[in-house]
Amino acid sequence: MKFDNVEEFRAKRSAAVSYIQSETDFQPEYLLILGTGLGQLAEEIDISDTIEYDDIPNFPVSTVESHHGRLIFGHLGNKPVMAMQGRFHYYEGYTMQQIAFPVRVAKALGVQTLVVSNACGGLNPNYRRGDIMLINDHINFLGDNPLIGPNDNELEPRFADMSEPYTERLIETAENVALDLSIKMHKGVYLAVSGPMLETRSEYRYMRQLGADVVGMSTVPEVIAAVHMGLDVLGISVITDECFPDALEPVSIDDVLEAAAMAEPKMTQVIIGVLERL
Repeated sequence: MKFDNVEEFRAKRSAAVSYIQSETDFQPEYLLILGTGLGQLAEEIDISDTIEYDDIPNFPVSTVESHHGRLIFGHLGNKPVMAMQGRFHYYEGYTMQQIAFPVRVAKALGVQTLVVSNACGGLNPNYRRGDIMLINDHINFLGDNPLIGPNDNELEPRFADMSEPYTERLIETAENVALDLSIKMHKGVYLAVSGPMLETRSEYRYMRQLGADVVGMSTVPEVIAAVHMGLDVLGISVITDECFPDALEPVSIDDVLEAAAMAEPKMTQVIIGVLERL
């Protein structure tokens, strides 16, 4: 799904928004995107309503293991949230516009803040499997972005400023939460690639030389769209494997899910703590 013009985009977004509003009168202020293996955070939500992606007009459908594919509406940390239990990736064959579409729908529903999580590989030699990292910047190696194409000039600028894609105020709040809870949490740069293959030793070396601390296959398209629409953004990565070229070992999806499950309680505490303080 690519939008040939602004009118087409507005119609598709309006259809999705209208259907969601016909199924729930819940008014979310925060959008949570739950990454690979990180869907259990949904269990902490005081749920009001759920909607399957399959039922929403023009909505993509999750095809990756552990991505359940439903919207959850409810309260977390005493805040009204809309959680995506399952996200979309470029390697699934979706366009950047499709990947960003749920974020644009969320904005139309009243969301003002995006909290995005992901599973990723650790490039920084100080990081270990099971650690968590606040994202303070990113590098887009996807070769595409969701702003290419028609732009709705009545709602968003043609050229999005990316000098602070991750909101410093939210980063500071998350750091204070982790400190108060004695949770070890890194802060660094996320590099996004298309996948679905993992990288070679030489690619890992190159990414580290560029200043990346972790590498993954998601997050950046949603963040670009969120910043484009003026949303605040908080990003948290869970390190599920160690991408050290001189000690590289094969990684399976089971390894990723195991590490994500190990780190998820820490991420959950931080996210809930941040929401409680906002």
